[in-house]
Amino acid sequence: FVPALSPAMFNVASIVVGVGLVPVAMQVGIEPILAMALGTLVGGLGQALLQWPPLRRHGFRWTPRLDFSDPGLRRVLALMGPGMVGLAATQLNVFVNTVVATGEGTGAVSWLGYAFRVMYLPIGLFGVSIATATTPALARLAATDDTPRMRSTLASAVALMLTLNVPATLGLVVLATPIVRILFERGSFGPADTAATAAAVQLYAVGLVGYSVVKILSPAFYALNRSRTPAAVGVAAVLLNAVLSVSTAPIFGYRGLALSASIAALFNAAALGFLLRRSLGGLELGRVAATLGKVLVAGAVMSATAWWGEQWLGAIVPGPSLAAQSVRLGGAIAAAVAMLGLSAQLLGIHEFEELRDAVIERLRGLTGRA
Repeated sequence: FVPALSPAMFNVASIVVGVGLVPVAMQVGIEPILAMALGTLVGGLGQALLQWPPLRRHGFRWTPRLDFSDPGLRRVLALMGPGMVGLAATQLNVFVNTVVATGEGTGAVSWLGYAFRVMYLPIGLFGVSIATATTPALARLAATDDTPRMRSTLASAVALMLTLNVPATLGLVVLATPIVRILFERGSFGPADTAATAAAVQLYAVGLVGYSVVKILSPAFYALNRSRTPAAVGVAAVLLNAVLSVSTAPIFGYRGLALSASIAALFNAAALGFLLRRSLGGLELGRVAATLGKVLVAGAVMSATAWWGEQWLGAIVPGPSLAAQSVRLGGAIAAAVAMLGLSAQLLGIHEFEELRDAVIERLRGLTGRA
């Protein structure tokens, strides 16, 4: 829980410190953007410090000692290089798209940047959290050569990710415009910018599952001491994205760049899954496919509810004010989540039931301690 929570501390500290210091910076004649940079620094420190007390309670003590002859350090360094390349594929794709987007007219870079941040929220909430929780288990199972349980653990993680991110994908596609409008449409960011950014969000959302699957499957290769495999696949995904971006940008403009990134992410995930399946003798794909089929049905019902709810609330609570927009979007999301829960219950989606029970248990525990 603590490692999964630490990125949230980074976000909270960055925002609170940055926004809080902006007025001060303006009064003393300092560029306000420096306040945001300081907030990022404080957020990074907070992300580390949040994990320190629990580590100490578990007996961890840190001693500053750098010994390059230590076999453990040498192994980490050997694995880290290829691992960085594999995990950097997403950021490299964003960089490639940004470079190509500079030739697509005014606003293209900003539209893609805003859209990617909106799309990346479910990855940070679900994909990273599931991967963080799964990695230690995979390492233990790989160390004991327990291949059957590795397959089961990976299948459970991917199925849980699909249960969360498939509905998130469909929700972003349906509600992209009101989400972008409520987040960004003010000042110099007008309705045309909202429409352009929303289109990019929808196309980026196509690859959301791919991004999340990569974060779950890559650590399995590291646990198996095969860090070069995700690195090689990541490079191939970057090259594919580059080729697609250059090919589609003249036809579809900045939209082609968002779609190219999504296709590259799905290729990355599919290639890793194929290679890992060969290494482990299977991945319980039947179980994963069954979950995916049920989640698609539940997600379709949820999406229809979200779209209808937003339209219905638009007639009841009209107007461009932030309060009216918040009521419309919040009501549509609440109705969609409720319908998703009901659909998942009727379809018997096991992972959704486990997630629901875990949340209820956590809330009861917090209430009991309070």
